[in-house]
Amino acid sequence: MAMENKTQCFTCNKDKITFSCEGCLQRFCLIHLPEHYQRLNEELNHIIDDYNEFKETINEQKQNPHNHSLIKQINQWEGNSIARIQQKAQNCRDIVIESLQTLINDIEMKFNDLNKQIQQLHKETDFNEISLNYLRNQLIQITQELNNPSNISIQRESQPFINEISIISSKKPKFNEWKPNAITVVGGNGQGQQLNQLNRPGGIFIDKNKNMFITDYENHRIVEWKCNAKEGQIIAGGNGRGNRMDQLNHPTDVIVDQQNHSIIIADRGNRRVIQWLNQKQQILIDNTACWGLAMDKHGFIYVSDERKNEVRRWKMGEYNNEGIVVAGGNGQGDQLYNSASIFVDEDQSIYVSDESNHRVMKWRKDAKEGIIVAGGNGKGRNLNQLSSPQGVIVDDLGQIYVADWENHRVMRWCEGKKEGEIVVGGNGKGNQSNQLNGLYGLSFDVERNLYVADDMNHRIQKFEVLL
Repeated sequence: MAMENKTQCFTCNKDKITFSCEGCLQRFCLIHLPEHYQRLNEELNHIIDDYNEFKETINEQKQNPHNHSLIKQINQWEGNSIARIQQKAQNCRDIVIESLQTLINDIEMKFNDLNKQIQQLHKETDFNEISLNYLRNQLIQITQELNNPSNISIQRESQPFINEISIISSKKPKFNEWKPNAITVVGGNGQGQQLNQLNRPGGIFIDKNKNMFITDYENHRIVEWKCNAKEGQIIAGGNGRGNRMDQLNHPTDVIVDQQNHSIIIADRGNRRVIQWLNQKQQILIDNTACWGLAMDKHGFIYVSDERKNEVRRWKMGEYNNEGIVVAGGNGQGDQLYNSASIFVDEDQSIYVSDESNHRVMKWRKDAKEGIIVAGGNGKGRNLNQLSSPQGVIVDDLGQIYVADWENHRVMRWCEGKKEGEIVVGGNGKGNQSNQLNGLYGLSFDVERNLYVADDMNHRIQKFEVLL
């Protein structure tokens, strides 16, 4: 405010010493200037009240999304539709009951007449095959009339009985992006068998606490690395290469059954799937060229067989059978050729990295044939190609992530698209933080950070998600 002599006050219109308000550019005397400030203060308080009210509205919608007006409209549509269907169904039931009553009365008359004929023949004992066949046919005819009345049927209208609704949203799904430079979270201390080293890591499983379970391929062991740990601990194998129950032979994949805290291992070299629970072992599936493992939300176990070029499914605890073929199984070539990693989504669709065909295949639940969802354009490094793909995972939006082994990159593909995009790597073969060398397993943690088994660099790389 700048002081001036004898100018007109905006409120009282008298010539007085006034002060200018830089907000409204009006001038006020000493008496009315505080009033003006008071009004401004009241308006600020109103804005604060509106802000707090809006904040409460946001919190309410976050905590109770089912109270949103759109949800209420859907509920109202549902209620009205159900009421209309129920009323229509009741009307139809009433008509059917009335028609059936008439039909039953008519059939009952025929039945009574037939009964009189039977009684007459029985009384006179004057009958032969012809009369018996006649009675039998009459009984069959009225039975059919009762069970399948020809004058009553249900007609389905071609036009919808209720008004259908759908949701239109202009907001596009947000695809994650990751920092191009990774953090080494496991290994990275050279090739070796010490607890802070790995020797060609393959499959990765990350639990809800971000603890990692890793197949240490050439060390014939499974190691667990706690979140932020400097070294791992051996939880299976680690007793040299062999086929004893306490040994492993080039394990390729691992999953954790978090209900009973057991680990299930694709013990490839021993051609078996073995379970470890509290240092006790049990062979679940034998005589299989197992490579990839997966478990769906219902507890079914899926195993890819690289020799038979198929994926089989077993129900948890029922391993005394051959399982069910759910993907491939038609020999190498057009179906699968060296099936490696597998992933099963919420709908029990199966994704298989078809290594020697340089593509990823998808089998929907109960499908007889698979479809190509990534690659399939020959071996190469173009965006529409893959080269010996390994690990495959799918996010909540149905985006497919592939460990593109020989191209040293992770690709993201959207089903139906003609090409994918590079999300990490793709900067040539190397051991820098933005490079990979023969990547294998892929996994997300609960925060959507991306983990890559950087196989030939003997380390696990964490690419942090960009928020």
